[in-house]
Amino acid sequence: MRQDNTTKQKLLETAMELIWVSSYGSVGVDDICKRAGVSKGSFYHFFPSKSDLAVQALDERWRMMQLDLDRIFSAQKPPLERITAYCDYIHENQKKMHSRTGKVCGCPFASVGSEMSLQDEKVRQKSQDYFDGGVRYLEGALRDAAHEKRMALGDFHEQARHIYSYIMGVLFQARIENKLESLNYLKSGVAQLLNLRKGVTV
Repeated sequence: MRQDNTTKQKLLETAMELIWVSSYGSVGVDDICKRAGVSKGSFYHFFPSKSDLAVQALDERWRMMQLDLDRIFSAQKPPLERITAYCDYIHENQKKMHSRTGKVCGCPFASVGSEMSLQDEKVRQKSQDYFDGGVRYLEGALRDAAHEKRMALGDFHEQARHIYSYIMGVLFQARIENKLESLNYLKSGVAQLLNLRKGVTV
């Protein structure tokens, strides 16, 4: 059983990295098996198809990220600091991937979702779930900031969507340009989108 779990985990991690660094369409089952050192028979023992593997790999990535996001967006931290810490977290993760791969990889959920949304409903829905989850974290921070009178009252869900869309856009731009420097706009752009009370800074 332990060996099975190790093999499955290796396939999930390998698939996530290969698809993230390149694209869903360009990575085949053979590529994943070869990089993971796993037989094709073992692959199909765990996953009926590449699509099923991708969905589970995205699930696993989100599960791991939630541990970090729960810490970053802890209610024990000042609300606006949570948002700037989130921008720092994104930037740091992109730097780590760049140091390993030589590429700015952007958001794996957005990259796979935009590629496959019209072709595979399971992958599209999983990417949508991640988007909604990210918005919820931001919405909670915005609501708490307004409660502390650091922000004006407003439609926090809509504002969180605007901020999250901006973050995804910056990540897409950084991926296209393959420049870490593009991520320097994250915090300054988000700060402009925050509906702060006069005299309040991020």
